[in-house]
Amino acid sequence: MAFTYMDLSEVDLGRLGTAVTDWKDTVDGLKALAESARTGMQAKSDRARWAGVNATVTREFVTKTGKEISDLHTEASSIHQVLSDAHTELVSVQKQVRTAVETDAPKLGVRVEDIGDGKVRCFFPHIRGDSDDRTQEQLDSKQELESRINGLLAHAAEIDASVARALSKSHGNDRNNAGHSSYESLNDAQAERAVELAGKGDKMTDTELQEFNRLMRFNGQEKDGEFATQFYKGLGGPEKTLEFYAEMSINGTDPDASKVRLDAMKDLQQTMGLALANATDPDTKHHLPGSWGDQFRRLGTQQIGWEQGQWNKPYGYQVLGGLLRYGNYDARFINPIAEHITQLHKKDPHFFLSNKPAGQADIYGFNPSGRLGSGNEPLNSVLEALGHSPDASEKFFTEPPTAYNQDGTVNKDGKPGFDSYLDLLTDKKFEWTVDTNDTNILADEDKTKTALGFGQQALGHALEAATTGLPYGSEAVPPPHSEEGAAIFHKLVERYGTDPGDLDDSPMRASLGNITADYMRDVQGAFMGDGSVVGTHGASAHLGNFDLTSNPDGLSPGVLKNFLGAVGKDPDAYGAIITSQEAVTTDLVNEAFHDADKYKELAPEIANRVDPGGEIAGIMAESRTQAVVDEKLASDAEFNEGVATADKWAGRVIGMGVGKIPVGGDVVGWVVEDIQESVVNHFTKDSSEEALKDRDGFLEDQRSNSADAIYDATYTAAKEAGYDHANAASQAEAAQREVKASYTQGRQRAGK
Repeated sequence: MAFTYMDLSEVDLGRLGTAVTDWKDTVDGLKALAESARTGMQAKSDRARWAGVNATVTREFVTKTGKEISDLHTEASSIHQVLSDAHTELVSVQKQVRTAVETDAPKLGVRVEDIGDGKVRCFFPHIRGDSDDRTQEQLDSKQELESRINGLLAHAAEIDASVARALSKSHGNDRNNAGHSSYESLNDAQAERAVELAGKGDKMTDTELQEFNRLMRFNGQEKDGEFATQFYKGLGGPEKTLEFYAEMSINGTDPDASKVRLDAMKDLQQTMGLALANATDPDTKHHLPGSWGDQFRRLGTQQIGWEQGQWNKPYGYQVLGGLLRYGNYDARFINPIAEHITQLHKKDPHFFLSNKPAGQADIYGFNPSGRLGSGNEPLNSVLEALGHSPDASEKFFTEPPTAYNQDGTVNKDGKPGFDSYLDLLTDKKFEWTVDTNDTNILADEDKTKTALGFGQQALGHALEAATTGLPYGSEAVPPPHSEEGAAIFHKLVERYGTDPGDLDDSPMRASLGNITADYMRDVQGAFMGDGSVVGTHGASAHLGNFDLTSNPDGLSPGVLKNFLGAVGKDPDAYGAIITSQEAVTTDLVNEAFHDADKYKELAPEIANRVDPGGEIAGIMAESRTQAVVDEKLASDAEFNEGVATADKWAGRVIGMGVGKIPVGGDVVGWVVEDIQESVVNHFTKDSSEEALKDRDGFLEDQRSNSADAIYDATYTAAKEAGYDHANAASQAEAAQREVKASYTQGRQRAGK
């Protein structure tokens, strides 16, 4: 019978808490009894001069009795620890489920229904007179709630099963003999079971593999690292870890594998990777020794086999790369590996591709996720790892390189032959490889182009993490930019703003667009001529040359505009930049009205604040038109989609809290929603062939819409500040005129 929602929501965990207390009393009592037996009965027996039958039977009975009392104490202690941990975890899970059902669901207007088999469904109840139409945001929120509750139920079921198994092993099902398996925590029992299942390798059934994944998913990321560390130690070391993962990934991605098996293998890749990141973090309470990193580097260029008589064996880094694609890794573990892999690639770009399988589906290999390659090229994998590891990525791109030997040891007297990994990997001469097992790859130009771009996409992800301080793809508000992260963005603008042609059709542009959106205040400050008005989110990227005394490393306006023009040809980058600039401009306008008493005339100040946004909109318009009409790089519909999916940037920019809009509460809510709606309304274009024929008309339409967007933002800010309709409209019209003028400047610059 499956563990159900009703089981969890209605169970009285207070009774389990009482049992924990009772077992603690039992443990204390048996401890005292065992000590008494050891110092009393056993000690007297050892000192006694036994003779006859007593010398054998009685002495043996006393010894056995003392041992049994000690074993009973051990067994009771094990039961107490397991029950205590289970009680703590179940109370937390139960509280989260009740909050989700009793608080979160009503807020969304959603009901929760127990459908059995350990799952619930969430739905919007029909209300008389209601059309039952729901926005995508409402549907997404409902689905998130359903997935969250079902995940909590699965976690509770896993705890329940683990406790039952641990109690059974502790007791041993022998009424006349205590002292069987003992555990110091529930994690001990769970790690033991995970290792037991892993010992079966690819002979694990689908059911067993799903159990293994549950154990890893719910325990592998615990903050103290206990489970993750015990599990990896239990596997037997780095080499055994690679052998196990290689065996499982090849089994799960085999062309004959079922979809259930493949999906489970994708889950295993993720959960094992997250657990490895946890276990290799030196700052967790429980962690693997630093020698694991040394051994992984040593194994990186060695072939790994897991079957007797195996012919085609992968290199260690190819296998390890599959695990590294998931998890936020500590720099002390991942960066030496990343440096070694990059240096191996520089020396021989095709070293790791010499043994790749041919004629298989692209998903076949050590990267079951199928994202950005099959997993034969470990450079792509380790760059993806850095993309999830912001601190490590920042250090990788800013700290001086360390030279490594072929075997992964440090070459103390060696020179890597380059000054920084940022320079090396952004050099247009750097050779990227085709990481795919797909058939006829070289005969298919589109497939080849896509596969060649995997590494550059991974590089973009790593740069996002390094510059923003967040794993790429994160929805969170970024921390203040660090000096090192801002310096990386400065170098990227300088590198590609000087040679914008190097970004032509580059897979990196989407990431560069995200980074630009994150640094939009720096960008607009550079255009404004006085960055102090705009401010920065943390350290400055020094993009402008408005004050060479305090900013001697500033860039010329032409370099920044060239960079924006090249990056904006990508639909996703376009959407991120447009949304971010609208958010920053809206924030600046609101700030001006908030501090209106500081200015003799408000209109010129607002014009000054909206001018950079207008120029950026002009650059983006020209880039979009060039990409769609002139160079045929993307369809206009793709740009519309880029706008539609970039809505997170409004919340992120406002959430940075640099301006005067309060972060949190209703105020920031309506501001973000207004920005999102404005961007979609004003920058989603008519993509028909007829509309695209008139290039100038298309651009003029964008000019009007950009100005209208600023009009709306200014008018709304003025009304919120207490202006009547006439005065609010007057301020908005002035801002609108300024944007039309600066938009034209941006277009002209981008068109050069």
